[in-house]
Amino acid sequence: MKTVTEQGKEVLEYGNKYWLMLDEKETKRVYPVKEVRVEEMQWRKWADDWLVHLISPNVYRTPKEALASFDYIVREGKFGTVEGFFAKYMGAIAMFFISKRLKKRHHLRDDVREDLYEAVDKWVKAIGKNRLFMGGSQPNLADLAVYGVLRVMEGLEAFDDMMVHTKIQPWYQRMEEA
Repeated sequence: MKTVTEQGKEVLEYGNKYWLMLDEKETKRVYPVKEVRVEEMQWRKWADDWLVHLISPNVYRTPKEALASFDYIVREGKFGTVEGFFAKYMGAIAMFFISKRLKKRHHLRDDVREDLYEAVDKWVKAIGKNRLFMGGSQPNLADLAVYGVLRVMEGLEAFDDMMVHTKIQPWYQRMEEA
């Protein structure tokens, strides 16, 4: 479907993007209660529409963090010496400025860490104290979506800060083990 965003930009949306097409028997096995399916879809959409937009402003928040992020990217990415040098320094500079535009576009706070902390604590609160995962005793697709978004920050200052200042660490460790 074609829709128009709040900014007046025309975009394509897919109505069944978060809907798993399962036969009746499999649906009852995976989603014994309709609310479970709706909850999973809601949080998968939240991960795509909100959580993922917190990553760049947080990992490229300062010139120092942007440089550290690109140092990690170059180190893990098997770049040659010259390519690595340019990727690290030019990428860090570019992403630092792009992250500022993204911060403004997504209406983030001056301290973007606060938005990240609030988001992951909201996720943990939604899981609650009686479940290990959003999917109950096993991860579901919402758990996987959130884990995938947060995993890209591993090894960076934003990830370490998030682990210290939020309640996400026990869930995240369970996801790694699962």
